[in-house]
Amino acid sequence: MSDFVYSQKPIQIESGDGLDLTDSAGTDYLDFGASYACVPLGHGHEAVGAAAVDQLSALTYVQASYPVAVRDRLYGTLAGAAPDGIDNVWLCNSGTEAVEAALKFARAATGNTKIVSTMQAFHGRTMGALATTWKSTYKSPYEPLMPGVEFVPYNDSEAITEAVDDDTAAVILEPIQGEGGINPASAEFMTAAREATEEAGAALVCDEIQTGLGRTGELWACERAGVVPDMVTSAKGLANGLPIGATLCRDWIAEGYGDHASTFGGNPVVAAAAEATVSALQEESIPAHADEMGTYLREALEAELGDSVRDIRGDGLMVGVEVKGNAGAVARELAMDHRVLVLTAGRTVVRLLPPLVATEAEIDRAVDALGTVVG
Repeated sequence: MSDFVYSQKPIQIESGDGLDLTDSAGTDYLDFGASYACVPLGHGHEAVGAAAVDQLSALTYVQASYPVAVRDRLYGTLAGAAPDGIDNVWLCNSGTEAVEAALKFARAATGNTKIVSTMQAFHGRTMGALATTWKSTYKSPYEPLMPGVEFVPYNDSEAITEAVDDDTAAVILEPIQGEGGINPASAEFMTAAREATEEAGAALVCDEIQTGLGRTGELWACERAGVVPDMVTSAKGLANGLPIGATLCRDWIAEGYGDHASTFGGNPVVAAAAEATVSALQEESIPAHADEMGTYLREALEAELGDSVRDIRGDGLMVGVEVKGNAGAVARELAMDHRVLVLTAGRTVVRLLPPLVATEAEIDRAVDALGTVVG
């Protein structure tokens, strides 16, 4: 019986190397987003694979209350990589779990229940995270969801300031909305959210599940705006393709977190892959490379596509191309006729999320294909 949840693509992927994916027929594809930002170091990264295999042969699993050296190293690496002032790490298995934890931690630490989110936001598919997600098609089959969520327009500093009050537990926002259409937050909006939450004693949660780990040119996108939140959620590329999530917290959140746990959180094999991934991102200056290649990508898209598209936006190697037609049709043509795999973000936005090790030559290939399809 086939999986009834995911739409099945007519491409059976068998192997990967860097940005290259190969299907069962031996056809090569360029991964420019099909892996949802989950392989920042590219497919088949040697150090990550070796770390996972070595740990698998030594110890596959022990529950997180038992100290394990590799997990402890990951705690230290993540705490060291977090924005200044954030020193505590809670591990889980996915992005939506990291968001669920952040919402629970905020409620427990503040004693309040109101959550402020943004229009067009996407924070996950479990019941709490889903309540903070905007799109009704994701939510309506599962309602009623968690009450007490208020949505404000994204990038509306006045609205977010007015929404945060003494009953607010947290504001949750993406520094760049992914599923919502690749919409970057202004520095003014991020600052307004920080100031409002500080004044109300609420938590500011930056959902960096897609924007984090160097994708925007800094290790965390919130650093672009000079804002340090109370919590950062991370997942997707954290173990370069293996399932892991993390909620990074300030002390005042960790001290009042309540009671929350995850059976497989901090699995030693995945922790080894994550520690190798975060170390490689820093040691190989991957965020700086993403910043450079992101500028190259946007400039190449502007030159190639010009007025044939409505907009090109984003930061680093998280770029949205708003086309004048149907983005899904563009993605299908790119895959089947040009062997370039991309994503969509709504009906009109082609979402580009290549591994952060992309080269100018690989960017040129993707841009040329886009130019042929939409230019």
